[in-house]
Parts: sequence; C-alpha cells; structure tokens
Amino acid sequence: MNGTGSGKTTTIADVAALAGVSVPTVSRVLTGAAKVSQAKREAVEAAITELHYRPSAAARVLASRKPQVIAVIAGDTSQYGYAGAIRGVEEAARAEGYTVMITVVESPDDDEIDRAISATLAQPLAGVVVLKFDPPGVAAMRRIPEPLPLVALSGVRDPSVLQAVLDESRAAEELTNHLLELGHATVHHVRVPPSRREDGRTTGWRRALRAHGAPIPELLDASWDPHSGLSIGEQLAKDDSVTAVFCGNDEIAMGVIRGLNDAGRRVPEDVSVVGFDDHPLAELWSPPLTTVKQDFVGLGRRGFQLLLGEIKGEVGKRLSSERPALVVRESAAAPRTSSES
Repeated sequence: MNGTGSGKTTTIADVAALAGVSVPTVSRVLTGAAKVSQAKREAVEAAITELHYRPSAAARVLASRKPQVIAVIAGDTSQYGYAGAIRGVEEAARAEGYTVMITVVESPDDDEIDRAISATLAQPLAGVVVLKFDPPGVAAMRRIPEPLPLVALSGVRDPSVLQAVLDESRAAEELTNHLLELGHATVHHVRVPPSRREDGRTTGWRRALRAHGAPIPELLDASWDPHSGLSIGEQLAKDDSVTAVFCGNDEIAMGVIRGLNDAGRRVPEDVSVVGFDDHPLAELWSPPLTTVKQDFVGLGRRGFQLLLGEIKGEVGKRLSSERPALVVRESAAAPRTSSES
C-alpha cells in the first residue's frame, strides 16, 4: 500500500521532503528523465524505499508514453479571462479525446507550489497548460518537470517556453493612443496585479505616453476585487486635472466609474474611463465601456494546439500571438474645454 503506516497516504511531496530535493526532481527520477545527479537519485530512491511510496499513475504513463489527461494550472479560475482560457483548452482537448483537470495555485509560496505540482503529477498527464497571468502561475510554470510537454498562456512573450499570447502591450498602446488622440493631455493608469514587475498593459500605456511626450502619472494599484476600483475612483475624483483613466480590466473600470460618480464626477463628460478584456457586461454598463476585446477562449484553443504538436513530437512554431482589438464605446470622449466647464 502507498503510505507510511500511519494511515496517511504518502505523496511525492513527502518523498521530496525526506530526500531533501524538489518535487520536480523526484518526478525526474520516477520518469527516468536525465539531468538528475547520482547523489540526488540515490537520496530519492532511499526515501521511496523508507516511505513505501508507490510511483503515481503519472510516472507510469509518462514512461509508457500513453497519457490521457491535460492539466491546467491557474492562479484563479473565477476571473473572466481565466475562465475563458480554461474553457478554450477544455473544448479543444475534448475534441481530440483528452480530458482536462484543473489545479488552482493560490500563492507563489514554495509550499503551495509543491502542493499544486504534487497533486498535478499524481495524474496520468499528457501535458500541462499554465495560465501565466499572475505570480502563482509564473512560479508553477518554473516547477514543471522537463519530461512533460508544457505550454504557457500569457499576455507577455517568454521565448523560453512554448506559448500562446494575447499581445497586451500593443493593444494597451493603441487604447492609450486613442485617449491621447481625443485630446487628453495624459492618461492615468489603474493596473491589476502584475505577473512580474510590469505587465504588457502597463508597458503599452507607458510607451504610448512617451511617444506623445505626455506626462507619465504615478501608477495606481488595484486588486482583482472591483471594489478596489471604487475607492480609486473616489480618490481620482478629488483631482480636477484627471481627465482620462485606463484601467487594467473592465471590472476595475466599472468600480472606478462608480467611485467617480459617487464623488460627483461624470463619465465621460468630466473623466473618460476605459477598460481591458471586453467583459460580457462591458457593453451593458452605463456608459458602455471603451475597451480592448481579448479572445480568451481562442487563446486556450491556440495554446492547446501548440501543446498537442509537442505531445505528438511534431516540430512546429513555438509561439502563437494574437493582437486584441480596440472596441470604441461611450465611456471615452474628448476632454471638456475651459468654456464648457
């Protein structure tokens, strides 16, 4: 029986802890992968013997090359974009005869990553899809053992990994340019939590301002909770020089609009507010949101097709990139002139 004799099932993480190595290292030993030193291999084998650990289905399937499951690792499944990307992966995988399992990584902490990777590797995996939109996703991607085919879904290019991308940087630049071309002197930016120091949406915003010679305001950080946008909107309403705001996603933009309205500022008459993603409610909001339409379902499908090629051993492109489209609605307008104030 796979266990320690105490009634507790032994996991790959237990083996890693006793051997003093990482979970991916244990996986490499189990699957016969290269690049494991003799000392580490012996430590892992000794831990397996001591804990009476039985290698998981994942190890057996990887060795036989007859996998059946696609693992999706995500930092959050409740966000609109994350849910859409997972849906795209699942639909494309099901059409090819694969099933999909989802592992949620709640933080980038080592213990949480070990838990997530251990749970994932316990399955008969054909490959792994990582949603690399936040720090937990980035941390998880770095711990996937090399034998497993891997694709990342992201808004920022990373040449080190097979990847499907939504080119957020160019889309954000176009969105910011739209506001500047309406006549706004600058654009304030409310960003959502980045996956690294600066994500594509912020990079594109900054690049557009520099190209126009416009002032670059201090960044305003929101959480994923739309209520954080509400408090930022109330804060921005106190500054009459603020005429245009680019929010990192549509839900935050909705919160910002509510905060501005509560403080007596009208959108777009006093302040233009734009979002990002084209959430299903963006068109129904008051006023309807100018935003950028991101095809998250298509992103998931494109990512799976790249992964499928890797699983089959086909030599193909390592990047699939698509530029999201600007959607102009009623939440952005030219700034009022002094005579209109």
